[in-house]
Amino acid sequence: MKETSTKNVTLLIIVAALGYFVDIYDLVLFSVIRVQSLKGIGVADEDLLSIGVNLINAQMIGMLLGGILWGILGDKLGRLKVLFGSILMYSLANIANGFVTDVTTYGIVRFIAGVGLAGELGAGITLVTESMSKEKRGYGTMLVAAIGLLGAVLAGYVGENYAWQTSYFIGGGMGIALLLLRLGVMESGMFINIADKNISKGNFFMLFNKWSRFKKYINCTLIAMPVWFVVGILITFAPEFGKAMGATEPLSAGKGILFTYIGISFGDLLTGFLSQIFKTRKKIVIVFLFATLVSILIFLFSKGITANTYHWICVLLGISTGFWVIFVTIAAEQFGTNLRSTVTTTVPNFIRGSVVLITLSFQALKTPFGIINSALIVGFVTLTIAFFAVYNLEETYGKDLDYLEE
Repeated sequence: MKETSTKNVTLLIIVAALGYFVDIYDLVLFSVIRVQSLKGIGVADEDLLSIGVNLINAQMIGMLLGGILWGILGDKLGRLKVLFGSILMYSLANIANGFVTDVTTYGIVRFIAGVGLAGELGAGITLVTESMSKEKRGYGTMLVAAIGLLGAVLAGYVGENYAWQTSYFIGGGMGIALLLLRLGVMESGMFINIADKNISKGNFFMLFNKWSRFKKYINCTLIAMPVWFVVGILITFAPEFGKAMGATEPLSAGKGILFTYIGISFGDLLTGFLSQIFKTRKKIVIVFLFATLVSILIFLFSKGITANTYHWICVLLGISTGFWVIFVTIAAEQFGTNLRSTVTTTVPNFIRGSVVLITLSFQALKTPFGIINSALIVGFVTLTIAFFAVYNLEETYGKDLDYLEE
């Protein structure tokens, strides 16, 4: 298949990267303005945590369902329709969020936003991998993830400096403006080649009816468990870890997220670049999993830590877990064109859902073993699973993607 022109590829990367930028902005924004927004609609202080958890769960359920929905639609109707459909949905949900006045409506809107947020990354990565040459596509996915993750940095800044309603309006406005860039973006040639053929496309159950395919799918998903252990446990509960480590001042989860995502963005650039230079995805992931282990140990054994040191460790944790781009790229490269969107869209959303299991395990172990040892145990288990998963996957650098799953 002839490679898409350089101009079209450049525009596609820009649209996919900015779409992911707005996606991450919205995903992180609620964590930043949770207290401010809930107080703004009259929620009592003692209910801020419980209601906040419920709203996050509503968003997560939306993302899990949306991952399946958008993934299947991407294989049946096209990657481009999903890319812009998902951007439109979460942009409108963002704008609607600025008008909510009660918890029930807030929850409904967060669920709808979650459904929309689930589709953008998978569609964007699928389009980029199918539109670039097998030798260069890693650079494209690298830029999409690295630029997109900076949306978390903007969310942290906007959430701290603007009213919560304005913060949501800004996110929605960016998404709507992004839709104007859709002119000139072309559909994947690989999808066009199979669009009218009488073959099974987007059949989610095909991932489970053959052991070798199911095993590959599960392994693709489990690679990124340590990423969500770091964000969902170490950074989210940083204030509690700080007390256990005798921190000289309170550690902020909000600032931790900001600095961690700066590190993840840089890590995505670094891992994407190294995977292209050394022509391997698997070996780079393994190296960065070892780096993640070292970073976790540095964090958990930092006695008497200061806030400034904590921020630098967050950057280090972010860089070492910055193999997110390779994780999604590997998923896209493992499967045929008629299932590629389904896999690439569901995998990142399913691994986000693993945060629930990781958190429950951490909480169950915290009482008998203490917060530090509990984190060490859960972190070691997630890393072991990730090492095993990446070991069992084939190397996909330079793999021809123009084939079908039978």
